[in-house]
Amino acid sequence: MFPRALSITPSRDRVAATPELTTRRCVLAAGYEMPVIGLGVFENDDCVPACLAALQCGYRHIDSARYYQNEDKVGQAIRESGIPREQIFVTSKIYDPDHGYETTLRAVQDSLNKLGYDYWDLYLIHSPLSGKERRLETWRALIELRNQGKIKSIGVSNYSGKHIDEIKEAGYELPAVNQIEVSIVRFPTPPYLSWRPIVEYCKANGIVVQAYSPLVRGKLDHPVLTEVAKKYNKDAGQIAIRWSLQHGIVPLPKSARPERVGSNANVFDFQIGTEDMQKLDALDQGGEGAVTWNPVDAP
Repeated sequence: MFPRALSITPSRDRVAATPELTTRRCVLAAGYEMPVIGLGVFENDDCVPACLAALQCGYRHIDSARYYQNEDKVGQAIRESGIPREQIFVTSKIYDPDHGYETTLRAVQDSLNKLGYDYWDLYLIHSPLSGKERRLETWRALIELRNQGKIKSIGVSNYSGKHIDEIKEAGYELPAVNQIEVSIVRFPTPPYLSWRPIVEYCKANGIVVQAYSPLVRGKLDHPVLTEVAKKYNKDAGQIAIRWSLQHGIVPLPKSARPERVGSNANVFDFQIGTEDMQKLDALDQGGEGAVTWNPVDAP
């Protein structure tokens, strides 16, 4: 499913490690490797404990954003962990009020100042809500920042195929990543009939799909999900994360509880069978299954 990268030297402080978290990676368009599971830190103002727990058990991928107002805490956790910065894949995003060429240049530098390091591994346009002109100006600025070495890879979030087509039609390089809400009961493709078009569109264009809210914000009590979890001797959250991985999607589960952070990563010692994957796929509720905002159909 995902290629294995070379092993990364673990931190001496790491406990209860899941080795696959450091070795299982996918390759982005520019050749950079990204761990196939990341820690989301949305709505976690003091995310240092969660980040440290994640890094200690093997995570090497943290997903933040300017909107989350915790880029500084992510940087603090990296420094406290003792793990070299270059071994950790860190993402942030620019929210639509900051969109535009000059404003993006300033916003990304501000993000770097808060993080306390001189580059981001991945920087995304957080949503398409600012309109076509400002979206493209923001994208042009991210390309410039990437060329300056302040960002390694650039991407988008909450984009539909039509928004990515704008980038293509303008003659710019395509995003390395599209981060969208994807979970067992939710696939973000208007008119919310199937998850396949946007994911297949991204795959066909060499764009890696990341999934935020893969745990449906804890709404994991569907009888089918409970049945499958019992069969594999796993909890429902682990099934949901494994389901994402088997669809070639990079999940970004979030939790402020250190024990839960570790549990969410215990997904590399089993494979969900074909029939069970089909049962889980059938839980798709389309738009009714959404648990967050939904800007993918923005004009």
